[in-house]
Amino acid sequence: MARPLRVRPSEPRDKHFEDFPVSINASKDGIYFTTKRASYYPGMRLFVTFPFTSAHDPMNCEYIAEVLRVDEQAKGMFGVAVSLKMTMNYPSGGLPNTTTQG
Repeated sequence: MARPLRVRPSEPRDKHFEDFPVSINASKDGIYFTTKRASYYPGMRLFVTFPFTSAHDPMNCEYIAEVLRVDEQAKGMFGVAVSLKMTMNYPSGGLPNTTTQG
């Protein structure tokens, strides 16, 4: 399933970046994508917006994810497998927001 996504580190110890790769494969529990960014590592925690169309699209769904595997590929590319741990929000009409509001 080739769909755009936005990926950002969720831990303050990791240098901030925004990556906009395209998924190679996706399931309800995970996503595999390729990127030129070499900063991913197993165990890294991420914010993943999937699918991603624009920053203000109400259909965006953001997840907390963890990198399971990083595969070195040809031409300076990396394959990254992430496990989706928790949904931060749902698109309009979906399930309730799991974030705490106060």
